[in-house]
Amino acid sequence: MSDLSAFSLTGKRIMVTGANTGIGQGIAVSIARAGGAVIGVGRSAMDETAGMVETEGVPFTGVYCDLRDHAAASAMLREVWAGYGPIDGLVNNAGIIRRADAAAFAEKDWDDVMDVNLKTLFFLCQAFAERVLDAGRQGRIVNIASVLSFQGGIRVASYTASKHGVLGITRLLACEWAAKGVNVNAIAPGYVVTNNTEALRNDPDRSAAILGRIPAGRWGAPSDIGDAAVFLLAPASGYMHGSTIAVDGGWLAR
Repeated sequence: MSDLSAFSLTGKRIMVTGANTGIGQGIAVSIARAGGAVIGVGRSAMDETAGMVETEGVPFTGVYCDLRDHAAASAMLREVWAGYGPIDGLVNNAGIIRRADAAAFAEKDWDDVMDVNLKTLFFLCQAFAERVLDAGRQGRIVNIASVLSFQGGIRVASYTASKHGVLGITRLLACEWAAKGVNVNAIAPGYVVTNNTEALRNDPDRSAAILGRIPAGRWGAPSDIGDAAVFLLAPASGYMHGSTIAVDGGWLAR
């Protein structure tokens, strides 16, 4: 057996939410390159991701679900498990952001972000673990946190609150499930080229300020996050529980 097998996902089936673009797409492709089959979940077309995954010689299953509805999301996971077979890993990547000054932040913008980024994430974790534990299997959960799990940021009140929550929920679930065969960890991406950061990248002053603080001197790529996710899904990270890995070009180190 090669030492590289510790980083292989061959024979594993991994569900990735928000797999149509950006970080979710990068995670899906990295999983495929490691040999894992991908179940992509979202409410928009995932044809591009499907093609990229299948090019790596593994199957892609697209599942449409409105992740703003936590009950629908939980039901979706149970239906996929029943219809396609056991799932070995869950990557909670789907997330949204709303920007406004805290003094004028709207209740709807608070609720929309918290529902997707934290509430649905928790109940998907619950539905996944329920199936894993009932079947006596082992499972991996990777939650996508943020550098704003550690910092305040500006003009993103609900996003910051939700990502602080992801950090806490990841730790709590690890405490409850580590001894039961479910590894729960998280990744805190820094500033990555995605739809969520488009407004920042299009603002010359903000973009220059962000790049000036990143020791690596560049924005992250979705594959940077994807490769870290593979590590947390693979046997190599078997003794990791409740950890949040910053993949941020050194942002938090400065």
